[in-house]
Amino acid sequence: MLHYSNMPLDRGSNFRKDAAWLSAKMSAQSKWLLVNNNHTLFYKNSPQVCYLTHQQIAHLDLSDALFLGSNDEQHGVFALDVSAIQDDELAPIIGDAQFFDIRQYGPQVAMQDGSIAALARGLCYWHATHSFCGRCGSKNKLVEAGHSRLCENEHCKHPTFPRTDPAVIMVVTKVFADGVERCLLGRQAIWQLGMYSSLAGFVDPGETLEQAVAREVKEEAGVDVENVRYIASQPWPFPSSIMLGFIAQAKTEQINVDKNELDDAKWFTREEVAEFGNMGDEGEHYKLPRVDSISRFLIEQWLSNKV
Repeated sequence: MLHYSNMPLDRGSNFRKDAAWLSAKMSAQSKWLLVNNNHTLFYKNSPQVCYLTHQQIAHLDLSDALFLGSNDEQHGVFALDVSAIQDDELAPIIGDAQFFDIRQYGPQVAMQDGSIAALARGLCYWHATHSFCGRCGSKNKLVEAGHSRLCENEHCKHPTFPRTDPAVIMVVTKVFADGVERCLLGRQAIWQLGMYSSLAGFVDPGETLEQAVAREVKEEAGVDVENVRYIASQPWPFPSSIMLGFIAQAKTEQINVDKNELDDAKWFTREEVAEFGNMGDEGEHYKLPRVDSISRFLIEQWLSNKV
C-alpha cells in the first residue's frame, strides 16, 4: 500500500451539502485536525498525528471547518486551518503538540492517519489559494463543507472545486546488448548530492497519460519509449498533485539531458540500484528517493521483478 493512499474515512459526498447532517457530524465526539501554514499537528517528538476534540476547539471560528469524512463509529473528522491565529492563542489549545510537515516523518506516520493528514493539508492549501473567483474576480466563500467555493457576486455565482494536478511518473527500462536490463533514473540539481529518481512531469491539456509519459522522457532525457503500462497511483497533495505511476520500455538508449529539466540521467542495473543508499544519508554515494514516495515504490517494484 502506497503512503497517503489508505483513506479510512467515508467522505459523505452525498450528504455533506445537508446543513443538518453536517451539524450532527460536528458533535462532541468529532475529531479535529489542525493545519498551520501547511503543517500538521503532531504529538511532541512523535510521528503520531494529534487529533483534538470538539471541546478543545469549540471556542474558535468553525465556519470554515472542512469535513474530511466519518470514521467507523460514524463520528465526523474535520480539518481547521489555524494559520491566521496567533501563536499565543494556539498555545493553550495544542499544549506541547507541534506542527510539522507530514513528509518530515514520512513512512513513520500510520498509513491511515497519513492519508487523512494529507487530505487535510491539500484542502487547506486549496482554500488558502482560491479566495477569489477565477471567472469574475469577486470574493468567494466556502460551501459544501469545504469541498467547493461559491462566488459571492450575484451575477456570477460560479462554483469552484478543489484542484488536483495529474502528473505522470515512470520507470523506463531497456535490455541492452549485453542482455542486462537497466532502468533510467534522473536527478535535479536542487536535490541532495547523489540522489536519483524516476522521471516525472505534469500532464498537458489534450494529452493522454501514455502520451505524457513518452513526451516527458523524450524532453528530459532524449530517450524514446514504447509499451507504456500503468502500475499504480498516489495522492500527493504537496500541494495538489496525483502521481500516476507507469513503466515503459525504451526504444533508444542514448541519453541527451535537457539541462532545463534535469541535472543528469543515467542507466543503472539492478545490482547497481540495490547498492544505493537512502535520501538523507550523508556522503556523495548514490541514493534512492524518499521511502514514502511512489517513485521509490516503482523502483523497488522493478528491482524485485514485479513489473
